[in-house]
Amino acid sequence: MAFIGLLTGTKVEIDLVTLMGKSARVQAIDVGSRAMFESMNRAMVVGEMRPVVDRVFGFDEAREAFRYLEGRTHFGKVCVRL
Repeated sequence: MAFIGLLTGTKVEIDLVTLMGKSARVQAIDVGSRAMFESMNRAMVVGEMRPVVDRVFGFDEAREAFRYLEGRTHFGKVCVRL
């Protein structure tokens, strides 16, 4: 289980028996502050950077999109249009 950010506080009750039964691993992911995120987005606009999109699926093709990701042949983002 990975968690990103702390929006609801720093304390939570966790059922350790359930986690142990699933051999779960908890890992925090640091992503920086909101100010850093906004700065990065401004730099992307100024530098005219665009993400590489490998393929776009329709919403009704979401299952196929996940299968495509599982194949690990993509280069760039795999998107599902809403």
